[in-house]
This record gives sequence, C-alpha cells and structure tokens, in this order.
Amino acid sequence: MTKFMMTGIAVSLLTMVGCEGQQKQASTTEIDALKAQLDDRSRALEESEEARRAAEQRARTAEQAAAELARTPVAAAPVSEGAAEEFNGIEGVSAEKIGDDIHVVIEGDVLFDSGKSTLKVASKRSLDRIVTIIKESHAGRSLDVVGFTDTDPIKATKDRFATNYHLGFERAYAVREYLIAKGLPKDAIKLSSWGPDKPADTKARSRRVEVVVLGGAG
Repeated sequence: MTKFMMTGIAVSLLTMVGCEGQQKQASTTEIDALKAQLDDRSRALEESEEARRAAEQRARTAEQAAAELARTPVAAAPVSEGAAEEFNGIEGVSAEKIGDDIHVVIEGDVLFDSGKSTLKVASKRSLDRIVTIIKESHAGRSLDVVGFTDTDPIKATKDRFATNYHLGFERAYAVREYLIAKGLPKDAIKLSSWGPDKPADTKARSRRVEVVVLGGAG
C-alpha cells in the first residue's frame, strides 16, 4: 500500500468520524429542543390550569357574596312624617304614624262577613291599593299583619274558631296571604293576633286587621 493510499484512507476515516460526531451533536440538539418545548408546554398547561382554578374560585366567592348580600336586610330610610297620608282615602282604610312605624288599619267589616275569615271580593280593591303604595314607597321594609276582634265571645262560629284569638289570627292570615299573592315578599311579613285584647272605641272599629309598615328594614 502506497503512502498516498494510506493518507486517503486516514482522511476518509476522519471524515466518517466527523460526520458521526456531527450527527450525534445534531440529534442531541434536537432532543434538547424537544425537551425544552415539552417543558414549555407543560408549564403553559400548568399555568392555564392554575388560572382556571383561580377563576372558578373567584366565581364561587362572587356567588357566595351575592347570596350573603341577598340574605342581609337593606337598611331603609326613616319613615317620613307624611307617609301615612298615602294610605288615607282608600275605602275602609285609615293610617297613622306611630313612632317609627305606619299602622294601616283596615276595617274588619270591609274585609270579612260576620264570623268569617274569607276576604270579600270588594275588599281586594282596598288591599290592592295598599300593596301598590307599599311597593312604590316602602319597598324593602318588613311588615307585621295583626288581627284584632271585638270583645264578644265566639258563639255562632265556635266550630271554626275556638276563641277570638283564633278568629283574629285567621283573618290576619287571609290578609297576609293576599299580600304575598300580589307580590310582597313572604319572608318580610310577620303574622300575629291580639284578638280582643286591644279593642277600639266601638265594636265595629275593634274588628280590624292592621298592616304595620315597620320603620326599619327588620
């Protein structure tokens, strides 16, 4: 083998070794690039998942805050001195401001037939007007619906009402249910009966239901 041939073989071997080295280096570079790309994708996916969880938590917090706000009574402005006048002029109705509250007095004989707790059809016109005024001028306030009777003991309707307290309660209940049916919030309306314990100056005036518009939200 000549010197020139030996030299050619050596050059070829060196060239092959160099190519293999370059190929290995290229492969390593590609692998590193793929790894870096994969790491970037993983980080992006993790960041996206964290952002999604954070958004869901913010939404839950907002929903909880809204629900809590809905459960919290809104403070109402004090009842104005002339507020009771709005109710005057309604058939069978009188009103006055007592302390911070408005007492809307509805005559029992306008609301009910003797010894009964079913609302008269004609009485609903007066109740509708009361509901309208409450919605327009006293929205957000709580109400007390209170039944009163005269002092005569229950006789003819003893089978339906054991006492005057029961009659007063059933009549107040009928009024309360009507107010609710007309759109006033059920949870804002309390119900009670004084029966014969607070009579007025006449028997007719003693038979009444009062819708008390409370001066505060509670």
